[in-house]
Amino acid sequence: MFASNDTRETSHAPTSAAPIVERTTSRACLRANRSTGAIGSPLMRLINRKSDDSLAPRRMHVLLLRPVPVNDRFGLGPFFRIEPLGIEYIAAALEQRGHCTTVVDLRYSRSIDWYLRRVRPALVGVACMHALETDEALAVVAHVRRAMPEVFIVVGGHSAAAYPWPFFTRGVDAICVEDGEAVIPALADALQRRERASTVPGLLIRDEDRAGGGPPDAGHDFRSTRASGQTFALDSVPLPLRRDVDRWRRQYACLLFRPVWLIETARGCPFRCSFCSVWPLHDRGIRLRSIDSVCDDFAATGPHVFVADDLFWYQPSRSLELAAELKRRGVRKRWMLVQTRTDLAATHPELLEAWRPIAQDFDIFFGLEAVTNEALNALVKDTTVDRTVDAVAVARQFGYGVTGNFVVDPSWREADFERLWAFVEAHGLHRAGFTILTPLPGTAYFEEMLPRLRAVRWAQFDMHHLVWEPQLGAARFFELYCETWRRSILNLGGHKSWRDWARQVRARDLPLLTRMLIRTQRMMRPDVCLAEHELHAVQTGGGTPFSGSGTSRPSPAR
Repeated sequence: MFASNDTRETSHAPTSAAPIVERTTSRACLRANRSTGAIGSPLMRLINRKSDDSLAPRRMHVLLLRPVPVNDRFGLGPFFRIEPLGIEYIAAALEQRGHCTTVVDLRYSRSIDWYLRRVRPALVGVACMHALETDEALAVVAHVRRAMPEVFIVVGGHSAAAYPWPFFTRGVDAICVEDGEAVIPALADALQRRERASTVPGLLIRDEDRAGGGPPDAGHDFRSTRASGQTFALDSVPLPLRRDVDRWRRQYACLLFRPVWLIETARGCPFRCSFCSVWPLHDRGIRLRSIDSVCDDFAATGPHVFVADDLFWYQPSRSLELAAELKRRGVRKRWMLVQTRTDLAATHPELLEAWRPIAQDFDIFFGLEAVTNEALNALVKDTTVDRTVDAVAVARQFGYGVTGNFVVDPSWREADFERLWAFVEAHGLHRAGFTILTPLPGTAYFEEMLPRLRAVRWAQFDMHHLVWEPQLGAARFFELYCETWRRSILNLGGHKSWRDWARQVRARDLPLLTRMLIRTQRMMRPDVCLAEHELHAVQTGGGTPFSGSGTSRPSPAR
């Protein structure tokens, strides 16, 4: 979560990894769409084209949108602004199939309307990676639908696939529930051939035949297309298409470091933590990119790299081989951040030893979660506190920066907070963060807690808000929660002053750092947290956005 103590930058980002030919291709795609009459109601023109048309098949222009999440307003959102890697891979897959793409990060881009006018897409994809982004993703869908009533809109991303129920609305034509790199190109191909979306595997589609006059009920107006029947190989799309997002590269940052590049070497997780929605979506499976593919991506990216894998160093032999190949190619980064489990690091110190030379500064984000074995068991972590202590020692032995996260349960008593503070102090874990236990959509825990949920907005699922009333009452809970954060290095009156932070960045980054640190101080004020706290007085069957079940899928298409 937090940068290493020694973070003075000694290298500069390379020139853009996207070759000039890719930029030319993007302009050529735009010209091709215009010259073939794709301006104004493009999907309807394709659908209505007569069978005896002698025109050559037209390439689809696909607009992929990343919405603006509300967590940029509160919590740690501003400190981890990363590129939309998922839709970059989808864009690469689409262009492999001959389609034209525009990837837009709405956090930094021009308005949606500007892109709709400029691109005139036939297919629009809206990403929803986290539950907290649900309302914003729906707002983007509604905006696009008003501006281009006939355009085909598909919603995808982790949260939409794990819990599609909120997207069963009339503005959405389809929801992608399998790997987007496989599904979206197949959808574009089908629409280009004027075929129905129901022929494309891996979708939930709006069923116009069954839709009534009122708002859709959970599953009543959407149905599943057939499953793909095969596992998508990640190397089918070896590299993401970063061409469009490189214009905002300086905006992507992990605390002190910017610009930051995001890399994926594996997808999924075989473990079963109760709060996590990753393993249910992937059926506890994990897929790996090839050594060559990963090394090519490392070579193409800049000096600051965040590896997005939920479980880095999975399969120790492959991890050792990957480290050796990166060294052989002379790939070395200024800074890296990876995420992994404590038991894996404690059991395989040789992995940490092999990887340490890959970056000048190297941080590990551990899923620390709890400070007692009972609490770890309750979270189904399948590990022990002893492994946490061992992993921290191994990481520090090899010169890694140690960070991670602890989960704060709303059912805690004061003694539980005090136990956490003592553990953090005893093991020097002041760079760790603290999030509130939140049942994420797509998990069994969410379904179990559904009757108790009283949140008013999806943005409250950012793990810094309460979604039901805590055991101690909100006022006392936030007093103790804020005191917990005051024991971290983010407290400018504590372990690390503003001057200490300032020494670690270049002068041009001081304004950004200062704004970020000022924002963090709000997290240590109970009055600010209470002002953010808003719950429904009584949970009712239809009174919240969470009354539908998203784990039960609509019936498959026949």
